[in-house]
Amino acid sequence: MKKIKVMVIDDSSVVRKVLSDIIKSEASLELVAVAADPIFAMRHMEKNWPDVIVLDVEMPRMDGITFTKKLMSEHPTPIVICSTLTERGAQTTMEALAAGAVDIITKPKVGLKNFLEESAQSLLHAIKSAARANVSRLRVQENGINPKPKLTADAMLKLDGVATSAMAMTTEKVVAIGASTGGTHALEYVLTRLPRVCPGIVIVQHMPAHFTAAFASRLNAISEIEIKEAEANDTVLPGRAIIAPGGMHMMLKRSGAKYVVEVADGPLVSRHKPSVDVLFRSVAKFAGKNALGIIMTGMGDDGASGMLEMKNSGAQTIGQNEESCVVYGMPKEAFKKGAVDRQLDLKKIPSEILLYHKGNC
Repeated sequence: MKKIKVMVIDDSSVVRKVLSDIIKSEASLELVAVAADPIFAMRHMEKNWPDVIVLDVEMPRMDGITFTKKLMSEHPTPIVICSTLTERGAQTTMEALAAGAVDIITKPKVGLKNFLEESAQSLLHAIKSAARANVSRLRVQENGINPKPKLTADAMLKLDGVATSAMAMTTEKVVAIGASTGGTHALEYVLTRLPRVCPGIVIVQHMPAHFTAAFASRLNAISEIEIKEAEANDTVLPGRAIIAPGGMHMMLKRSGAKYVVEVADGPLVSRHKPSVDVLFRSVAKFAGKNALGIIMTGMGDDGASGMLEMKNSGAQTIGQNEESCVVYGMPKEAFKKGAVDRQLDLKKIPSEILLYHKGNC
C-alpha cells in the first residue's frame, strides 16, 4: 500500500522533532521533509512533493497563511494547521482555513512531550483524512489507542416523545446544515449568497472550541444575513444563521411559537462535539415538516442518521453532490441510508434555500 508523504513546516526545532516522531511512528505515513519556514520547504518540494503538509501559522520570511494561499493557487495540496490556541491565534487560523487549510490541530504552548502522548492519534487521523481531501475544489470558492464506543444522539436527546404540534406545518421554517472537512469554504459560499429575507438557519461545523466565534464573526462581516456563534436560548429568526460553538452540542427547541437553540456539554456523539446527528435529531423532534436539512462536505458519517430521522419526520433533505465536495463522506453516508431526497451541486444550494423559504422547494 502506498504511503502518505508528509512534510512538516515549523520554525520550532522542538515542534519539528515531536511532529516528526509522531509521523514516523505510523507505518502508513512517510516523512519526506521538515523545514523551518515555507521558503526552505519549497526547495524540498521541488524534489519530492508531499501528499499532506503539517504547517505552523507564524513563521519567519513567509507566514503560513500567505504560503497556503500561494499553494492553493498554484498547486493545491492538503494542509493541516498545527497552531497554538489563543484568541489572536484563533482569528489567524480562521484566515488560514479561508485560504484553503483542511484541518486544525491544537499545538500547546508548553508540554510538547505530553502532546506526543495525548494528541498523537488526533494528528495522525487529521493527516490521513487530509490525504483524502479533494483540495482542488477549494480554489472554487477522538481516535485513540483504545477508542471509546461510538455514541449516537441518544446520549444527548431521545427521539421518542415528539409532540404532534411540532410535526404540523407552520409558517416558521428552519434550515439545518451539517458540515466538516471543507465545510468552512462551503458554508462561506452558501451564507454569503443569501439575502436578508431567508429562513432561520442552524449550523454544526466540526471545529475545535474557541474557533467558531472567530469563524462566525468573519462570515458575519462579509454576509448580508446575521451570523453568530450560538448562545443559550438564541432565537432562530429569518435572516439569522446560528453556528454551534466548538466543543459544545447545539439543539433546536420549541419555545411557544418560536424556535430557540440550546447549547449543552456532553460526550462525543458520532465521535464529534458539536455533532451534526445531535442537531439533526433535535430538528426532527421539534421542527419536523417545518425543516430543511442539508448535509455538506466532510469526513465520516456524522449527520447521516440524524438526516434520516429528519426525513422520517417529514423534513426535506438535501445532500451536497460528490463533484462539488472537498470530501464526499458525510453526504455519501446519508445518501446510502436513503436519507437524502436530492443531491445538489454546492452552487445550487443557496437558491434551493430561497425556494424552500418561498414554499416552492
